[in-house]
Amino acid sequence: MIATRAIDDRDSIRAVQWQGDRLRLLDQRTLPFEENWLDCRDPGAVAQAIRDLVVRGAPAIGIAAAWGVVLAAKRGDDLATSLAILRAARPTAVNLMWALDRMKARIAAGADAHALEREAQAIQDEDLAANRRMGELGAALIAPGSGVLTHCNTGSLATAGFGTALGVIRAGVADGRITHVYAGETRPWLQGARLTMWELLRDGIDATLIADSAASHLMRGGKIRWVIVGADRIAANGDIANKIGTYQLAIAAKHHDVKFMVVAPSTTVDMATPSGDAIEIELRDPDELLSHRGARSVAHGAQAWNPVFDVTPHGLVDAIVTERGVIERPDEARMGALFGGGAH
Repeated sequence: MIATRAIDDRDSIRAVQWQGDRLRLLDQRTLPFEENWLDCRDPGAVAQAIRDLVVRGAPAIGIAAAWGVVLAAKRGDDLATSLAILRAARPTAVNLMWALDRMKARIAAGADAHALEREAQAIQDEDLAANRRMGELGAALIAPGSGVLTHCNTGSLATAGFGTALGVIRAGVADGRITHVYAGETRPWLQGARLTMWELLRDGIDATLIADSAASHLMRGGKIRWVIVGADRIAANGDIANKIGTYQLAIAAKHHDVKFMVVAPSTTVDMATPSGDAIEIELRDPDELLSHRGARSVAHGAQAWNPVFDVTPHGLVDAIVTERGVIERPDEARMGALFGGGAH
């Protein structure tokens, strides 16, 4: 058991905060140089914040959407319309759909605004507890003295707190199992450079930023034993959808005999999706590749293709860590043994 004090010392960020009459979000577009907060007072504003990446990370998106339903109920808005607006905000992360389905079920059972507020708070509290549990389970897989590589941002900014993959890293550092963390920059939004490095430095964790294209060279040098990532959707056979660039990391890890761990709550598991082939991959505005911080960085007339997720086949995954348990060498049978006919 990892000491609670050691964990708490490395868990200082809460990016999604309910204020009673509004939802306050730490604007992740302006980090690390500006810590700005955005207040959302209606479900449309929450949906816009999700679309614009004010709030991002699959668990945090689901939590924010649940609070969006609460805002709709408190305002007396049409709840069916509000649910539809929130559901359409982003297509790939299953946590968004799961949280809204949970809120919809409470509405169907006759819940009023106060009951919906309790339900949204429960969703947020359960996520934090799940992250702490996953941190403990995932860290136990890592040999003491290991270096690890992570991709995108899977920490407190992306969740209710502590994080998924970054939660394992926090727990591993606290337990002396992880001695150094490498973070890929994560193009095109630089979540690794802007957000993960900010979290790690803020919580006193020794970390080094690398260009995404340096990952294979890092693995070849023997400096890491695990690649640890999150997921936005996990299919019934163990295929995972995660931030673009994850798939190539898994291929490189397999070639260099580096272990590959996926950390995500059970709400990210979608047993209704048979494989990664059935996961919708979100395409975003090409300008995200053609510009940087609002300024054009590529020659005018150039075109760009901007998928923001990819699918890693389960055969490249050594372990999926959820709060329900660890699935090593995941496949359809092992996923079914833990999650049965569905995770929701």
